[in-house]
Amino acid sequence: MSLTIGLTGGIASGKSTVSKMLTDMGIPVIDADIEARLAVEKGEAAYNDIVRYFGDEILNQDGNINREKLGSIVFRDEEKRKALNSFVHPAVRKRMLSKAEKAKQNGEIAIVLDIPLLIEGNLQYMADKILLVYVNEETQLQRLMERNQYSEEEALARIKSQMPIGEKVQHADKVIDNNGTIAETKQQLEEILAQWGI
Repeated sequence: MSLTIGLTGGIASGKSTVSKMLTDMGIPVIDADIEARLAVEKGEAAYNDIVRYFGDEILNQDGNINREKLGSIVFRDEEKRKALNSFVHPAVRKRMLSKAEKAKQNGEIAIVLDIPLLIEGNLQYMADKILLVYVNEETQLQRLMERNQYSEEEALARIKSQMPIGEKVQHADKVIDNNGTIAETKQQLEEILAQWGI
């Protein structure tokens, strides 16, 4: 019986660090961001839906979707963003569940679904356990400014656009406090996995 773990966090919370630790432990990680990119490649159903809805002007010369151009359209228009999500999100979920099913058939003891907006998207049903990577807002702000070279204002705008990480805690089965060192984070991860029989 495999355990499906939904891994989530906030922007700059250290979710990618934990995801890499899980991969290094030999646990398959299925990343929603990677699947979202694959779902909109030429020939995919979501690609066709997007081009039909937004028109050819969002395409590069080679026929691939210009992510920046599409992003700037949907960032300013709620209705168009909802339309885009209605094409992409079901395709991503389908891809992730299909890969998780294959991993189960291969006898994997655990499978991780790395989904940034797991809680906001009400996708908890996709996992048996929810693991949240948590940092306080001060640390989150600092890391985001350093990582992306954002001003404090830019970084705060990005953080505020998401559900507050403190609110996500109540939706999680386990929380990794990532305010400390990498070693402390890894130790918490190992303890949680041991509790879950992995």
